Amino acid sequence: MAIPIAVQLYSVRDDSAQDFFGTIAKVAAMGYEGVEFAGYHGKSAADLKKCLDDNGLKVAGTHAPFNTLQDDVLNETIEFHQALGCANLVVPWLPGETRDTLDACKQTADQLNVIAEKLKPHGMRTGFHAHAGDMKPLDNGKSAWDLLGEYTVPEFLMQYDTANGMAGGADPVQPILDWPNRGRLVHLKEWSGEHGAKVIGEGIVPWQRVFEACESVAGTEWYIVEHESYEGMSPMEAIERCLRNLREMGK
Repeated sequence: MAIPIAVQLYSVRDDSAQDFFGTIAKVAAMGYEGVEFAGYHGKSAADLKKCLDDNGLKVAGTHAPFNTLQDDVLNETIEFHQALGCANLVVPWLPGETRDTLDACKQTADQLNVIAEKLKPHGMRTGFHAHAGDMKPLDNGKSAWDLLGEYTVPEFLMQYDTANGMAGGADPVQPILDWPNRGRLVHLKEWSGEHGAKVIGEGIVPWQRVFEACESVAGTEWYIVEHESYEGMSPMEAIERCLRNLREMGK
């Protein structure tokens, strides 16, 4: 069965800020099957769910800042995402001090495991999105990506980002292979030596190897397109071209 393709809505953040529902409708018209959220522009979960349903889209997940998963607001976060129909709450970024040493990674992993356990009865999962700095070796030779994977529970999502990984000096594919069945949501982003400067299929990411790793080892449930900068094209044009190139690659 083909893995569905979603778009990370951060890719079209300016369009979304001006007309969120209209942007979602345009994404659906392009042929995307789902979205990953990165903020909600003040919209209610019920209104967003209606917009998604009206446009035949599913929720691949959301980028949920670490502070929104803390005890004082966790119930509110759970309720919002239950109403939205979103089960995957991925932490998009962690401050350096929470992941720049072995001990920091262990302590952060402990906190993430507690969150994962609290989400489990609600049918929800949490995870972590990789950035370039997470691939750099620490004092013990392992990266924050390695350590957070090692010290979190098996259901914790390891969300690799192809461009971020390569920008951090990682092998394009090995960080996916290292965590079998934990790459449920993988960010597809092109790399050409400049961050996000090319659309998918027009840079140096070895896409067929990425697809093979996702489909044979990672247990990938969603491919998520992300594009962060634009060369002579609008954000909407860029994500449409990304999707077209993926379709031409058989996805």
